[in-house]
Amino acid sequence: MEDEREEHSELNGRGSPLEVLAIFARLGFTSFGGPVAHLGYFREEFVERRKWVDEQTYADIVALCQFLPGPASSQVGIAIGLTRAGIRGAFGAWLGFTLPSAIALILFAYGVSAWGDVADQGWLNGLKIVAVAVVAQALWGMATNLCPDRERATIAIGAAILVLAWPVVGVQVGVIILGGIIGWAFLARSELGKITPLNVPISRNFAIGAFAVFLLLLGGLPLARALADTYPLDLFDSFYRTGSLVFGGGHVVLPLIQSEVVPPGWVSPDDFVAGYGAAQAIPGPLFTFAAYLGAVSTMTPAGWVGGGIALVAIFVPSFLLVFGALPFWDLLRTRIGFQTALKGINAAVVGLLLAALYDPVFTSAIMRPLDFALALVAFAMLAFWKLPPWLVVILTAAGGAALAQF
Repeated sequence: MEDEREEHSELNGRGSPLEVLAIFARLGFTSFGGPVAHLGYFREEFVERRKWVDEQTYADIVALCQFLPGPASSQVGIAIGLTRAGIRGAFGAWLGFTLPSAIALILFAYGVSAWGDVADQGWLNGLKIVAVAVVAQALWGMATNLCPDRERATIAIGAAILVLAWPVVGVQVGVIILGGIIGWAFLARSELGKITPLNVPISRNFAIGAFAVFLLLLGGLPLARALADTYPLDLFDSFYRTGSLVFGGGHVVLPLIQSEVVPPGWVSPDDFVAGYGAAQAIPGPLFTFAAYLGAVSTMTPAGWVGGGIALVAIFVPSFLLVFGALPFWDLLRTRIGFQTALKGINAAVVGLLLAALYDPVFTSAIMRPLDFALALVAFAMLAFWKLPPWLVVILTAAGGAALAQF
């Protein structure tokens, strides 16, 4: 009987999926500022205003999603939707938070395709330049919080050197694993604070099944891709692997996703960085950048179909990982060694972001001294004047258009 009640709660939760969808849709239209800002919006909405979760539970969910590969803010939203309205609530949360920015970026991809050579568009060059400022600010904030001592700073610098020296996907993943091993072996360990039990409406058996599907797809898609040479399968596999392996979310996805779409010629370097700049101007998760890349691809299908395939593929791992990990998080987070390894992983993530700041962001956007000057102005507006990111994007795009006249 208890198992039946647990299974029923897995599907239905405690609230309405439509309620979850409506609230997250509003957040999807208004949550500017990137992953860290998204977590602030979520806390205000679901802890302080609606009291769907308490402060401790919210902190626990955020801690888990920071550890998991994939987009942390989207995973927090999925977890909140899950605790509120079960599996359908999790999908409602993702749909509401993701669709506004995904639709906007696919429309932007159609515009880029219509304009042709984006390199000749001054305001699009401004979008590439603002990406330098946004990533630099993210690097600054993450390094301050995640590399406060020389040991973790050394891990970050070493990670950046390795990734820049061998810019392939395997090295990026290996650097993250190596960071965790170094953290576990050498970083100082601290005592745990008070641990409050989590309450999620899915069983451990369900969680094990979700994690098994995650591994099956991660290992099986490359095999299927080798047997069936079709672009839709290639596209799904590339973005599924990206969503499965990128730690840190947000800007850290750049080097991994760039290595999947630019070298094979699916997306040109100019289109890649211009789309990333455009992604800064809209609310919602940065991982919807995948929808743009699928839509602007030189292969077929592109447009809405290609964007939809890439968007679904990059987020499927988030669902499977949240469903698979949440019921077991209580056990893991009580282990001091695990938390220490996480410190090393986070330092390696900073190193990946440092490498991404140089290549592809800086190398594709800064072509002359005036470009660098505009990037410095954009950085100052973000870091010191605290202007909203969307406003900085608009102003920098206008600055790029003005620079094109010189």
